[in-house]
Amino acid sequence: MTIVAIESLDNEGRGIAHVEGKVIFIEGALPGERVEFSSYRRKPSYEQATVTKVIRASSQRVTPACPHFGVCGGCALQHLNIAAQTAAKQRVLEDAFWHIARLKPEQIYPPVAGGAWGYRHRARFSARWVSKKGGALVGFREKHSSHVVVMDSCAVLPPAVSALIPELKRLMAEMSAPEHLPQIEVAIGDVQTALLLRHLSPLSAADEDQLRCFADAQGVVWYLQSKGPETVRLFYPEHTPLLTYALPDYSLEFRFWPTEFTQVNDGVNRMLVRRAMALLAPQKGERIVDLFCGLGNFTLPIARLGATALGIEGSSALVQRAEENAALNGLSAQCTFAVANLFEATEAGFTALGRVDKLLIDPPREGAFALVNALPAGDRPRRIVYVSCSPATLARDAAVLVHEKGYALRGAGIASMFPHTSHVESIAVFER
Repeated sequence: MTIVAIESLDNEGRGIAHVEGKVIFIEGALPGERVEFSSYRRKPSYEQATVTKVIRASSQRVTPACPHFGVCGGCALQHLNIAAQTAAKQRVLEDAFWHIARLKPEQIYPPVAGGAWGYRHRARFSARWVSKKGGALVGFREKHSSHVVVMDSCAVLPPAVSALIPELKRLMAEMSAPEHLPQIEVAIGDVQTALLLRHLSPLSAADEDQLRCFADAQGVVWYLQSKGPETVRLFYPEHTPLLTYALPDYSLEFRFWPTEFTQVNDGVNRMLVRRAMALLAPQKGERIVDLFCGLGNFTLPIARLGATALGIEGSSALVQRAEENAALNGLSAQCTFAVANLFEATEAGFTALGRVDKLLIDPPREGAFALVNALPAGDRPRRIVYVSCSPATLARDAAVLVHEKGYALRGAGIASMFPHTSHVESIAVFER
């Protein structure tokens, strides 16, 4: 068995080693360790592997809190202490800036971080009927597999939701066609927990009664989905109001449908909005545009702080929800919304927006390459706050902003939105 020294972590939280010129990516290995490994995928220039034995452990290694770690595909870094996870993600961000864009931020911001456990306010459970494993399974998928983990709890879910897993397994076992119930989504608001059941065949009257009894006993709200997203509907209790979350710093409440995008980590989202507003510094008399605005998570705080805000989003449903949230919070006069495909942004389209003093960009993983290239050569926003969920696309877009559009990278830092995973959320500030 080959023993290797682990040099660093890659962007997916795997240890990196080299053997005879070949890169080995080893799940479960940490920098500074010496480990034995077993490869499960071999290519000419690299291998993917898992640790079989730790010969010399890192001082940062800890015992995973979850008994399913290593089998479940949900977490990748529970064996690394939380402070070291944060530091590793900061290095991923800085490395991306340097290797992709040849940039170094003038300032590294302190990490935005919250609790390490019970943080996940959204989840998508797979459901399977597997007689060999005791019947109904409800949980996350195994690593490198479509199989569902045999689990009764999850440490990154709020305890009350984690406790629903065995109850959901019992419920699935009592349904008339559990093999036709492939998925249950969880969306948690400040007041309610919603469960969205995907069903591939019609539910019987007895099935519906089971769902009603479960909702009454567990204090949850059921939504059903029979086909595509357009078929999602509230089932029980009838006339239940929409889910909500609050941003208390700005006296804001947001309503949302269970399938609409909201941040997974509610506590870190509040801190991230606070950080973004401090860096953007909205002022009365300014006109600020929020691109990829969603349901108004950043747009409404901008308006609440006195600036005039325009939110632009590709989804007409989310724009409608953002408008409703603006009205709910008495901000319809200070902020407006529009639908546009920002992945096809042009200079003419950006110029048509009129005066833009500052810009907030919060794109999906694909980044905002077309958008930053569309910034006009003349009068551009003097400050851009860029919230990113991919260091690679952030660095790619930063290269355009700095090397082609005349901005300086004033600062950047991470937000620990997903502890124990390799996912890196970050925020950066550019000034003209």
